[in-house]
Amino acid sequence: MKLFGFLPIRAIDVIDIIVVAFMIYAFFRFVKGTKATSILVGLVLFFLISFVSRWLDLKALSWIMNSILTLWVVAFVIVFQPEIRNALARIGRQRPAKFFLKLEEMGVIDEIIDAVKKMSEDHTGALIVIQKSIGLKDIIDTGVKIDAQVNSSLLRTLFFPETPLHDGACIIHGDRITAAGCVLPLSDNPSLGITYGLRHRAALGMAEQNDSLCIVVSEETGHIAYGYKGKLITKVDAETLRKSMEEIIQE
Repeated sequence: MKLFGFLPIRAIDVIDIIVVAFMIYAFFRFVKGTKATSILVGLVLFFLISFVSRWLDLKALSWIMNSILTLWVVAFVIVFQPEIRNALARIGRQRPAKFFLKLEEMGVIDEIIDAVKKMSEDHTGALIVIQKSIGLKDIIDTGVKIDAQVNSSLLRTLFFPETPLHDGACIIHGDRITAAGCVLPLSDNPSLGITYGLRHRAALGMAEQNDSLCIVVSEETGHIAYGYKGKLITKVDAETLRKSMEEIIQE
């Protein structure tokens, strides 16, 4: 089919235009409300100046713009690095991509289980929150941001009794320790009674309010428990916790 005497338009061309339009829409929707918005406006203005300079045959201005053109791709990656990383992380958390992240997730689980097992043996109190699909920014803001690779030694250090952050919760997102020393909402479930302390109430409180997995190590008994989907599962061993974590993280 020809349109207004121009080149014929094929069905694949229409699909191509729709895909590109959707990608542009998704990109603008992603950067909306972020600091990248003002930067993007500046880049668009830069493109317009470049186009106008070539259209009006402004040789000096066109030369400057063409010289900078080679740096645009690198500049784009540098400027939007946080947004690009967040976008890739979102894609990676989608269900089809989780298959390829299984080995990485298993490595994170191994580190957490090793830390929990050793803290249980030493009666070191701990409260670890594993974030899933619901964001925990309000919780993270109550603590100290860390952004470090999940590591058994680091987890045990954070909960060592002499450290300033040992009383709060540690937030893990993906393979990163996002923050520590965070304050969690407490459950007012009367079934807990006086048997369980603040860590268990905090774990259940998180399980009641979002889809995160919250692991508890009791300082008094060394027992391991976890909260998930409004329930608190107590007195589990390390291997039982591992199996539960594998099932929950893969959901």
